[in-house]
Amino acid sequence: MRTLIFAAAAALLAGAAFAQAPDPAAIVRAMDKDGDGAASKAEWVAAGRPGERFDAVDANKDGKVTAAELAAAIQRMREAG
Repeated sequence: MRTLIFAAAAALLAGAAFAQAPDPAAIVRAMDKDGDGAASKAEWVAAGRPGERFDAVDANKDGKVTAAELAAAIQRMREAG
């Protein structure tokens, strides 16, 4: 019985590791085709993301989404549920 409980707990912990949010810096790097360290709206849309979502994430409205802006947007979404 203990083995079964231990195995179930280990499976739950392993699942939690996979459920962690992706790294915003890695996401931006994947979209950043011109190598400027940020994603433009064209790069964002080319990556398959909705253009209207870009406008919500681009906090300083400079036409680029940085890893910090994406991280903040992800945090806001988590807090909103």
